[in-house]
Amino acid sequence: MSNLIEGNAVIGQSGGPTAVINQSLVGVVEGLLAEGAGRPGNPIKRILGMRHGVRGLTHDQLIDLTDKDQATLNAVARTPSAGLGSTRDKPDAEYCSRIFHACEKHDIRYFFYIGGNDSSDTCRIVNELANEAGYELRCFHVPKTVDNDLPINDHTPGYPSAARYVATAFMADNLDNASIPGIKINVIMGRHAGFLAAAAALARTAPGAEPEDGPHLVCLPEVPFDLDAFVEKVAEVYDRLGRCQIAVSEGIQDRDGQAIGAMLIQGEKDAHGNVQLSGSGALGDQLARILKERLKPAAGKPPRVRADTFGYLQRCWPDPSPVDSEEARRAGRYAGVLAASGDVDGSVAILRTGRGTGGEDYRSELERIELSDVAAKTKHMDPSFILDDFDVSSDFIDYARPLIGELPTFGRL
Repeated sequence: MSNLIEGNAVIGQSGGPTAVINQSLVGVVEGLLAEGAGRPGNPIKRILGMRHGVRGLTHDQLIDLTDKDQATLNAVARTPSAGLGSTRDKPDAEYCSRIFHACEKHDIRYFFYIGGNDSSDTCRIVNELANEAGYELRCFHVPKTVDNDLPINDHTPGYPSAARYVATAFMADNLDNASIPGIKINVIMGRHAGFLAAAAALARTAPGAEPEDGPHLVCLPEVPFDLDAFVEKVAEVYDRLGRCQIAVSEGIQDRDGQAIGAMLIQGEKDAHGNVQLSGSGALGDQLARILKERLKPAAGKPPRVRADTFGYLQRCWPDPSPVDSEEARRAGRYAGVLAASGDVDGSVAILRTGRGTGGEDYRSELERIELSDVAAKTKHMDPSFILDDFDVSSDFIDYARPLIGELPTFGRL
């Protein structure tokens, strides 16, 4: 431990909460404690938590996590959403100067930030500006995002649980759509990557699923959205089955890269300049309106079309994937151990070492990667995961199915 600097550690949570982000929080605490943090003579004196990320840090809103009993930690780990509170603040140079002042005030030398693309970029900015300022601050990013769009990672903590929610929601919604036939649109999170919308197709892999079960269309940001082709495909399914269930990513875009939702939503933007797509039902409502207009018979009523926007329910539904819970905790512990072992910065990546299909068990391992490998970068769905303009391939099913846990079995008459 001779290369460790004396001081306190601080942990923050940033960006959208998930069902397992607290597993990572507790994992960091456990990793540091296992290396002796908080004990007499250990360079890492105390483990602190920021209330609402860097915003709380700059306002001295910290809590001491060093001596929390294991029962409390376990209960927090099983609890969805961000136990410390989250933020979407993106620090600039002036903000970072306040962060350094707060770190100096509280003798903080180890900085852990749990989050996705924007949060990893915040961690990178803090790290680089600390180096420029000559303030020794060791910065570690712990991955988290339901969008599953961090590079290098096979998948990210939060995604398997959100994918499980989407799959089970589509299973139930499929039965609703079959009970009272019509056209049903469900809009799913995913600004730039379609992994979460694609998870709707996992509903078709549930025990007892039937060939005509939905979703019948899956619309992804990676595939240019052609409205005419969309209407034609819906009409074909509706004519054949008398109903149609559709999964639509909130980030679908046209051939010029213009987000369909952003063109329809004149909404607020967050600190990172992102239009808040998930806070509006405009995309689903507009697609429903278009389908009613275009599929209306020359004489007669338009088809029954309904739209739901899943919104924030996807992030923190309290039925997490077992794989997700275990890996999120392990990623946090790994970051704590990295810091206590003398690493000065980095991010944690989850790499798959066992496919979980074809008779091979699912396995994963963790690896330290550079902050610059993930900061403000976006991973998209591999082309092999896309079957055509409106569906996913068996390769995607093989990729995602081992992550989400057992799906329920529904009875049929």
